[in-house]
Amino acid sequence: MTPVEASSIAQAPVAGVDLAVRPWFMRVAGQIWRFARAKPLGAISAIIIALLLAAAVFAPLIAPYNYTEKTGQALSEPSADNIMGTDKFGRDQFSRLVYGSRSTVKVGLGAAALATVVAVAVGLTSGFLGGMFDNLVQRIVEALMSLPWLVVVLAVMSFVGSGTGTVILVLGLLAAPNMSRVIRGATLSVREMAYIEAARAISASPARLIVRHTLPNILAPIIVMGTLAVGNAILAEAALSFLGFGITPPTPSWGQELSGSGRQYMQIAPWLAIFPGLAISITVFSFNMLGDALRDVLDPRLRNS
Repeated sequence: MTPVEASSIAQAPVAGVDLAVRPWFMRVAGQIWRFARAKPLGAISAIIIALLLAAAVFAPLIAPYNYTEKTGQALSEPSADNIMGTDKFGRDQFSRLVYGSRSTVKVGLGAAALATVVAVAVGLTSGFLGGMFDNLVQRIVEALMSLPWLVVVLAVMSFVGSGTGTVILVLGLLAAPNMSRVIRGATLSVREMAYIEAARAISASPARLIVRHTLPNILAPIIVMGTLAVGNAILAEAALSFLGFGITPPTPSWGQELSGSGRQYMQIAPWLAIFPGLAISITVFSFNMLGDALRDVLDPRLRNS
């Protein structure tokens, strides 16, 4: 074998790998580009959410100070050293907002994930099995939906105590009933399809019909509702922290920044309320816009129109 032939054989697997990887990368890039062109607001929202996740993960690298460290005079205006000013204890407001994004991401994603799992389990089984089981489950769901969520949350928090885990658990369980109704409606429409009848004809078990044939065909509304649930959970956590029932100090959160120095010194130091309020508003708006864009893209009826 000549050196030229050996070199060509050694390079063949590498070229094969490149040819296999390149179409996958180009396909994903093309889908992202089409989504950005069709839904520019949704794409911008996705970028903002990515920046939020990066701030939560790399908070020690992004924040110039520790969130408990006194960095200047109390209630100092935004400056080069403190770009968002300082609070009543002289702590850097920007650093506290960056570290507070961790609480926002934990509560938002955790509560949305819990609500989605519970809603899928309840709505999918209730809609697919039907009959007396469906009637019983839906009456329970309607009873839970009639409860005022804020009163329930405050009652649970006063009894159990505040904390990140408690907030995630309560918000996730309270958001699940509304989501389960939507999932049940999608399941009712899917279970009448011809492929479900064909699977029944070959003696497929109910578990297989639910997991292999029904669940994959209702993923679009599940993804959309999960995205919207994140924004709702973030807004609910901010409201609870503002009332003093959310994340336990000294862990910072955006709602705490509003209820503490922001509310107390709003007239003489308005930046203490403006920056946390903008952070909450932009984040919730981004998740809602991303969910709306995903709904337009994933729903065949809206996509065709």
